[in-house]
Amino acid sequence: MVNSAYIHIPFCLSKCKYCSFVSFITKDKITQYIYSLLKEIDYYYRGETLDTIYFGGGTPSLMPIEGLKKILNKFNSGNAEITIEVNPDSVDREYLKSLKEIGFNRLSIGSQTFNDDLLKQIGRRHDSVQINQTIEWAKDAGFDNISVDLIYGLPNQTLEIFKSDLETILTLPITHVSLYGLKIEEGCYFYNHPPQNLPDDDTQADMYLMAIEVLQGFNHYEISNHCKPGFESQHNLNYWKGNEYYGFGVAAHGYIDGVRYSNYCTLEEYMDNPTSHEFGKFLTEKEKQEEKIFLGFRIAEGIEVDNGFEEKYKDILKKYTDSGHILKTDKGYRLSNEGFLLSNIILSEFID
Repeated sequence: MVNSAYIHIPFCLSKCKYCSFVSFITKDKITQYIYSLLKEIDYYYRGETLDTIYFGGGTPSLMPIEGLKKILNKFNSGNAEITIEVNPDSVDREYLKSLKEIGFNRLSIGSQTFNDDLLKQIGRRHDSVQINQTIEWAKDAGFDNISVDLIYGLPNQTLEIFKSDLETILTLPITHVSLYGLKIEEGCYFYNHPPQNLPDDDTQADMYLMAIEVLQGFNHYEISNHCKPGFESQHNLNYWKGNEYYGFGVAAHGYIDGVRYSNYCTLEEYMDNPTSHEFGKFLTEKEKQEEKIFLGFRIAEGIEVDNGFEEKYKDILKKYTDSGHILKTDKGYRLSNEGFLLSNIILSEFID
């Protein structure tokens, strides 16, 4: 049963220096893109009542309200969590009110840091005043579920600067925080122009553990995510629990009927072929089991297991339970906070 849909909006006004996502510096093709999205949704969507709908990007807040409304109206949403990512420089009070009126009930604000010098260094178009203003406008518009993104490990970012960001969060009406360590990947500006004064691995680890300590009142419910009680991202939980979901739009990924698929990664290919996937793979039982481990260990509650699991992985479990990186629970196992820091290393041992 499919209960979630992701819609990728790939347009931006400029490219941030750390960004390697599929996005395009143009607004000229938005109208044509909306038409292609509607065509893809008509072709694949089977009419289920969805629990979550998520508009990600790119910069979804560059989309006209009428276009967003046409897309939303294609889905049976019931009481769904309906999220849109917004950038502080691309919204105003009226736009946020309109988002609420057409059905959005959760905002994800691309803040990244509240430090104006760092915002300039990483190529963001907004400043800290605009972040605070966006949050104020969102509350006035009736949004009670507001998430912000923060990045740690930025060039010239110190523990003190990052702590200031975290303490700022505590003063604002925010219900969810997504924390990401900076990753410089092929395709971004920083990959070809390596920045100076990057915090080392030990400092990044200290930043991660500091966030857990400072964000009192938030539940650390997933490796990179903290929320006020009851404000977990239901859309992302659907991913992490291995459930199926639609992926619509250029470069979007989906998981339907046991098949993981991805769409074309250029605007031209996607808009010429909105009803064709570029890639699809039926998951074997072994692959499903590995995904259960890889995704399930991201969540603070961990994974449920049977005796077969414990027998198969007894050496790995002993190694990391002895070190305190994996903890036994009533139903299975979970990573400790220190285990989260080494999650890639630990999980690679489970994956054959």
